[in-house]
Amino acid sequence: MSVLTIAQAIAWATKQLHDYSESAKLDSEVLLLHVIEKNRTYLFTWPEAELSKPQQSLFETYIKRRITGEPVAHITGQREFWSLPLKVNNSTLIPRPDTETLVEHVLTLTMPNDAKVLDLGTGTGAIALALASEYPSWEVTAVDASAAAVALAKENQTQLGFDNVTILQSDWFDALAEQRFDLIVSNPPYIDEEDHHLSQGDVRFEPRSALVAAMHGYADIFHIITCAKRHLNAGGYLLLEHGFEQASKIRQFFAEMAYINILTIKDMAGCDRVTLAMLP
Repeated sequence: MSVLTIAQAIAWATKQLHDYSESAKLDSEVLLLHVIEKNRTYLFTWPEAELSKPQQSLFETYIKRRITGEPVAHITGQREFWSLPLKVNNSTLIPRPDTETLVEHVLTLTMPNDAKVLDLGTGTGAIALALASEYPSWEVTAVDASAAAVALAKENQTQLGFDNVTILQSDWFDALAEQRFDLIVSNPPYIDEEDHHLSQGDVRFEPRSALVAAMHGYADIFHIITCAKRHLNAGGYLLLEHGFEQASKIRQFFAEMAYINILTIKDMAGCDRVTLAMLP
């Protein structure tokens, strides 16, 4: 292939990805920006700029990887969440915009200035680091059962420089002894192991342990709701991300466990995405 300009490279890649991605043009632009190490404005300001041969070769490799279905975030090794640049890899979930719904609602809650916060199943550290960025006076603890996820979250913490976050390896609450918190948040596994979506899109490249839960996707959510009562301060909140059809059963279980002020929040697409409750 002859040397391509910026505009030609995007057009070529978009055509290549047309049958493999619902966001072919955006994927092409993101991957090209990663190759040329420029900001998005550059694509439109210098469409006639030519790629170097090494850049073009790398871009072609990236497009081939994307055609196989590999997520863009895994190819670039990063994903933005809450305007924070996070490193990602195949040991964790890729942070998604829907999860920002949880962070947004935390900002509406009345919390102590020195609140103690727990993020369960932190993965990349996305939720914990987003909250730490908004509230430097909060004491945030983030845990994950995966050693690889803990290492990645610590790498992101170091990169961003937040010193109000402690990251630990723990199977949910197991390593937390009798610690109590004003707020507990989690984006736990909540997909039914029979769900056909597990064979589609980016989730094919993400760890099933971070996606799938027993009891048709409710096992980890119910476990967290049950155990959180021993780790929440009176008047503390528990916020859980979940599937768009799970809100009713989750609200019911919260009520059975004697939580109060139970509320479900919709995401940007208008789907039920986060349910919260307060410990009396």
